[in-house]
Amino acid sequence: MTSSEKQLIGSRSRASGAAFEKLIETSCEVYKNRKLAYIEKTPEPMRPISGADRQGKFTAIYTAAAQPDYKGTLSGGRAVVFEAKHTDSDTMKQERVTPAQAEALRIHYELGALCFVLISIKDRYFAIPWHEWKYMKQSFGRKYITTADLKEYEVKMKADKGSVYLDFLPAALICAV
Repeated sequence: MTSSEKQLIGSRSRASGAAFEKLIETSCEVYKNRKLAYIEKTPEPMRPISGADRQGKFTAIYTAAAQPDYKGTLSGGRAVVFEAKHTDSDTMKQERVTPAQAEALRIHYELGALCFVLISIKDRYFAIPWHEWKYMKQSFGRKYITTADLKEYEVKMKADKGSVYLDFLPAALICAV
């Protein structure tokens, strides 16, 4: 594969990931407006290492290991914590959740939070309960999953007042029982 082809694939993947994140943000806004949940993207801790240039751009470094992507509270008071991952390939590897993210998800899960990994495989979406993700090898026989493995965890897109969103909470709640 040429360098140009790799760049094109990388560019498409970043665009797909950004679209997935936008769907999640829209979903969180819909849930907030309906008073079902208040979920926010977790900011990554970073420290600037250079001053801003004329366009306002600066260089920064991460100061801590990545945390799960989203945290919040469901109506009724239960915490919700999840990691979001996208791939344009046919499989999602367990290792995509970093050890630091896995540890945070484990702790939240053990404290009673609704924890899951929300994934996008090409143009399909799934909310995999944390205990299924954590024990992927035992559940699926390998440390990666495909869309065929995940039918019961599929998340549907819906429309709300002109917005398209992922209705991931019902899938996550049903599978967490």
